[in-house]
Amino acid sequence: MPAPIPRQRAIPAVESGQAPAAFSPGGPPGVEPGEPAGSGSATGATAPADSAATPHLTLLVIEDDPAGSLSVPEMLDATGKPIRIRSARNLTEAERLLTDDVHCILLDLALPAPGRSPEPDDELATLKHVLRLAPRHAVLALTASGDAERGTEAVRVGAQDYLFRDELDARLLSRAIRYAVERKRSDRAERRLTESRLRAQENARLERGLLPTPLLEGSPLRFAARYRPGRSRALLGGDFYDTVRTSDGTVHAMIGDVCGHGPDEAALGVELRIAWRALTFAGLCGDELLSTLQQVLEHERDNDEIFATLCTVDISPDGRRAGLCLAGHPSPLIARPGRPAQLLPYENGGPALGLLPGARWPRQQVELGGAWSLMLYTDGLIEGRIGQGNQRLGQDGMVDMVRRQLAQGLEGEELLRAAVNEVRELNGGELTDDVAVLLLDRKQ
Repeated sequence: MPAPIPRQRAIPAVESGQAPAAFSPGGPPGVEPGEPAGSGSATGATAPADSAATPHLTLLVIEDDPAGSLSVPEMLDATGKPIRIRSARNLTEAERLLTDDVHCILLDLALPAPGRSPEPDDELATLKHVLRLAPRHAVLALTASGDAERGTEAVRVGAQDYLFRDELDARLLSRAIRYAVERKRSDRAERRLTESRLRAQENARLERGLLPTPLLEGSPLRFAARYRPGRSRALLGGDFYDTVRTSDGTVHAMIGDVCGHGPDEAALGVELRIAWRALTFAGLCGDELLSTLQQVLEHERDNDEIFATLCTVDISPDGRRAGLCLAGHPSPLIARPGRPAQLLPYENGGPALGLLPGARWPRQQVELGGAWSLMLYTDGLIEGRIGQGNQRLGQDGMVDMVRRQLAQGLEGEELLRAAVNEVRELNGGELTDDVAVLLLDRKQ
């Protein structure tokens, strides 16, 4: 059993220059308020149940000095409590002692590198091993007097600071510990901010892919859309839509939903939307188009359980007729002057994409009339709860709601906003599923 490191007398806080620190010393290194304390250990070890409430700083000293010349003084933290010191003579022992209540590591760079080090000739192999072992902990490198070059290189590799071995005193070490812990926390906060920015950029790219700008130049139809992600997720889900006008004057619209809500489902939704636009401009529609999209889904999905529902509408150049295809998707709602809003026929729809190999999707011809509003939506709009029970809004409830809002004179963006907001209010809070709604209007 290694002998303990000798300690000097306790030095009062004023004498040692320990000004009030900017952090609370209780709790694991780099753990912000609300972050689980158990996530900080590289070894998976867990601190005692009351460690998060114990206002002590803990220093782990890793050094192998047979002569015992290294003297780590007793120190007080900013509150006047002793800084606890643990000692380890090798990396195996250090790993055992590296629990979540350790805030800082003092590593002697002269410590022999681990026997299986992939870089046996690297002077900083031991430091690199410790940094891999304790990625959340602040590390102070201890080097020989005058070896500033090695200390500087240690900081470049990942240590928070370096100290000279023969200049180790309570004033310098206590300050270095506090600064190292704060610097590590600052680095972690900056890294989280960078990751958050990158995630936001990824979300923005997914959003642009899922919710594109419609290509309706030359069409008299008015377009509006609204998307509201479920609050349980940071990423957009698998809902997607698109609207384009082809060279013959036909307006094509679609809306779909990939089952699931993660980034993989969102990416698959983007692929299906882009494929739909390309195939539509290539002249495909109806069953031929959906059969090709099913092939895309089957080749791109991660497993055979992934499927997607889809609704496509192609509106004739005169705006009075449309072809409708449903692949396991709710039927659109149409509103016409002087007539109550109602759902388009849905009896002849086909299965969702990816469920049945060789499935067919019949194209239904629908008469629209002179003036109309056509609303396409995903199931998030109709699956919200009503009141305190388990009853869902459903398609009938949605139709009644939209009829009432139309009677109030709402239309376009205002109508979609009111519909989504009312569904949320009926649910008693944010919806668990994404909601996408698309509206096309034709004035006679």
